[in-house]
This record gives sequence, structure tokens and C-alpha cells, in this order.
Amino acid sequence: MNYDMLVVGSGPAGLAAAVAARGRDKSVLVVGNPWQESPLARAERIDNYLGLPGVNGRELMEHFSAHAQRVGVEFHTGRVVAVMAWEGFALTAGSEVFQGRTLVLAPGVARLAKYPGEAELLGRGVSYCATCDGMLYRGRAVTVVGRSKDAPQEANYLKSLGCQVVYAAAKRPETLEEDIPFVQANRLEITGAQTVTALVADGAPIPCSGVFILRDAVAPTDLLPQLETRENAIRVDRSMSTSVPGVFAAGDCTGGPLQVSKAVGEGLVAALSAAEYLDRRCSEPVSYTHLTLPTICSV
Repeated sequence: MNYDMLVVGSGPAGLAAAVAARGRDKSVLVVGNPWQESPLARAERIDNYLGLPGVNGRELMEHFSAHAQRVGVEFHTGRVVAVMAWEGFALTAGSEVFQGRTLVLAPGVARLAKYPGEAELLGRGVSYCATCDGMLYRGRAVTVVGRSKDAPQEANYLKSLGCQVVYAAAKRPETLEEDIPFVQANRLEITGAQTVTALVADGAPIPCSGVFILRDAVAPTDLLPQLETRENAIRVDRSMSTSVPGVFAAGDCTGGPLQVSKAVGEGLVAALSAAEYLDRRCSEPVSYTHLTLPTICSV
């Protein structure tokens, strides 16, 4: 299904955007972790959310999620590992691919410390998605840096493709296939000139052509490198538009203050701006030299 709006993040900003979009009769898919894993859900008491002083964070998130479900928002639980911008957007979460006409980024704050060499070799041997890039390394040596609960499954998948897999983590996971070599390591570095040549684990190099870094989250700027940032936050204007047409952002990922009220308000604005963007594109006349614009309109 091709949704009118894909929302990355199931916190207050993402859910506010989804509810507002449904109010404009747009189809919406929210991709993210279960709401119970939201940082807000772990807050014992919130005193600065208007009209609800002293509310419990879990209770507030439960209300947000129930509201979204009641108005017809669809959900997919998973970690977004790749986004492709072409005739709309294609979003990869695990082994699933979803299509949307607009994209709202609301993943919260990405507290992701990069390994030495990771940023420099991204796209030249460093990948965040085994499903997306695994076939490129069939018959070649790769290492998997396991930092997420689904990392062992992705390592097993790479092995099934014919990759020569080594798994590096602080502890060997139980679900990793027994014949996949495991390296216990905490200090990691990726080396190579033009492309990856090795993962250095606690000082010992593991020669390889690719390094798959599988964390619980991927920073938005790694998903869409075209995004402009300011002070480590996604740069947006008052309409919550980013530097990428059709992409909007809301919540903690746009910078402080890191407050629920701000996240909810920005989610609303982002969704209304995305709906206006869709309506405007749908009203444009068909160009007979480029017949792609009508495909973004809802049927």
C-alpha cells in the first residue's frame, strides 16, 4: 500500500502528526517502537503538560496511542534502517518496505555515538541494513556489529545469502547461528581508504569488505544524508519543512526545548504542512512530458 504519510517515530510528535493527518483524511503509517518503550512512558510524573498536571507518563502515552488507533492510524513495530526518496518515499523496516507520498521524521533524540571510520566510509562498505545491501556482499567477508535485538537474525540472513559473516559484540547472542564466528569486543574502529578493508575489534583487525552496524535506531541524517542540520538537530522552518521536499520533522529531533507540549505542537504543524503539500501537488496540472505527479494523489 502507498500511504499518504509515513511517520518515523511513535512518540508524542509522531502520534500527534498521525492524528492530525487522519483529520485531513490522509492515510498514515507510523513506524517505530511500541509506545511502552517511549522515554515518556517511563516518566513517573509530568507537571508541565497543559491541563493535566501530575499525569503519569505511561498513562499519557496510552491515551496518545489509543487516540491514534481510534482515528484509523496504522502501525508497524520495527526499526527503520533505510529511506529512499524517489517518486515519494520508500522506507525499510526490518525486511518490510513501505511506500509513502510524504514523510514525517519524529524519532526523538538520536544518541548515537559513531565508531571511528563509520561516517567516512558510510556507503562505501558501511551499511545499516542487511536486507537492503546484503546481496552486494554475497561470497565476500562481512562483519556484523550487533547493537540491536534483531542483529543476530540479520547476521543469520547475511549468512544465508552466502556472505562470510563474523559477528562482533560485547556478548554472543543466543539466537546467532552456531557456525557464525563470534568476536567479543567493546572498542571498535572501521578502517579503509576508499572502501572498508577491516573492522578493528579491541585492537585486532578483522579483514572484511563490509561492516553492518545494527543499532536500535538510525540517525535521520544517516537515513537521508541530504537533510540539513543545525547544532545537531534537523533544520526546519515554521512549517516544519526540512531541506528535502516532502519531508517534515517534529519533536526532539528538531532541537530544544525537549518538552511534550513542543513535540505535540510540532507534530500537528508537520502533518498539516504535509497535507497541504499533498493537496497542492494533486491540484497541479498533468505534464505530458513527466507523468509522475498524479501518482502522489490519493485514490
